[in-house]
Amino acid sequence: MLPATLLTTLLLALSVAANPVLLNRSPVTLPISRRVNVTSVHNLVRHDQARAKALKAKGAARAAGHESRAIINEQVVNQAVQYVASVGVGSPAITYSLVIDTGSSNTWVGADKKYVKTSTSTQTSNQVSVEYGSGSFSGTEFTDQVTIASGLTIPEQSIGVASRSSGFDGVDGILGIGPVDLTLDTLSPATNSLIPTVTDNLFANGVTSSHSIGISFEPTTTVESPNGEITWGGIDSSKFTGSITFIPLTTTSPASEYWGINQSVRYGTSTKILATTAGIVDTGTTLVLLATDGFNKYQSATGAVLDISTGLLRITSAQFSNLQSLFFTAGGTSFELTANAQIWPRSLNSDIGGSASRIYLIVSDLGSPSGEGLDFINGLPFLERFYSVFDTTNRRVGLATTPFTKATTN
Repeated sequence: MLPATLLTTLLLALSVAANPVLLNRSPVTLPISRRVNVTSVHNLVRHDQARAKALKAKGAARAAGHESRAIINEQVVNQAVQYVASVGVGSPAITYSLVIDTGSSNTWVGADKKYVKTSTSTQTSNQVSVEYGSGSFSGTEFTDQVTIASGLTIPEQSIGVASRSSGFDGVDGILGIGPVDLTLDTLSPATNSLIPTVTDNLFANGVTSSHSIGISFEPTTTVESPNGEITWGGIDSSKFTGSITFIPLTTTSPASEYWGINQSVRYGTSTKILATTAGIVDTGTTLVLLATDGFNKYQSATGAVLDISTGLLRITSAQFSNLQSLFFTAGGTSFELTANAQIWPRSLNSDIGGSASRIYLIVSDLGSPSGEGLDFINGLPFLERFYSVFDTTNRRVGLATTPFTKATTN
């Protein structure tokens, strides 16, 4: 029996060998846009908790050597905040709006805009399906030409073409950039096959010199804003300040199945919220989630109350004036989430069913206690304040401050 890591490497090598990439350019940058897409109240919390539950269940099943398709029965909810990239598929290329997701690894289309077959479309013998907790898709595997940026093309990228999807209104699918192991058991009948991600194909064929991704988000106060970028094969030094702190991937399951790290969380100078524990960094999570016991400590420290209309914590103007920073310590560095970074953009309160005059916090309950191997999720509000690097080769996540780390835009 081959060790799991060696088997993964062999499967991936065999897969990418059949998928050449045109052009040799590194790094490659793709603009991305932030969208707010809320269709009912409580969507922010409900979506994130459903996603977290699915991530934990699937990760635990994989770590135990069981089938990865854990059964999660949750109400389908559209993601409230999404970062979306325009990606071309086919020849001539049809443009699809795909959600950037570090918590999953399948790339697929067909949720909103239906897939259009072109001269480069080839249907395989496989069906494909993925459960996300708050949504899902199933359909057929195709290989097709995928254009990431002008002149940069992967001739035969595996993609899923959805015949059924739920929870993805307003977008066409997902550009999955999580660890490639997450694609195992998503195909049928080829359940033991890995599906090389776009990142894998770019690196394996020499287009990018580094098997890594750099992501830049920025806080915004509008419903839709082109305020981010994803860079394959390198970093964009203009998007961060100081140096990057690299944090080894955690070995604690189930966080170890994703872009998981170990960190502690502190409120102000001395209030411990979470001792050093494992969790994940995730572009698919709208809020910052803390294990229930940590969330309760945070609520107590801030004096916040639960807002019935939005499902978020709410504070008064006086409490906001006294709100202290939240410190996330990982890799020997403390990353400061300022008071302003802890609140939902007030200009978007009505978009989440809130009142324009109120102040809502973006820290919410993970929905499970600490000690279960995935005790926090550093979601979009965190990533909008820090540059992030997802380094497959060295099995690490990088974080750095940006010009927006201490912005007061919210």
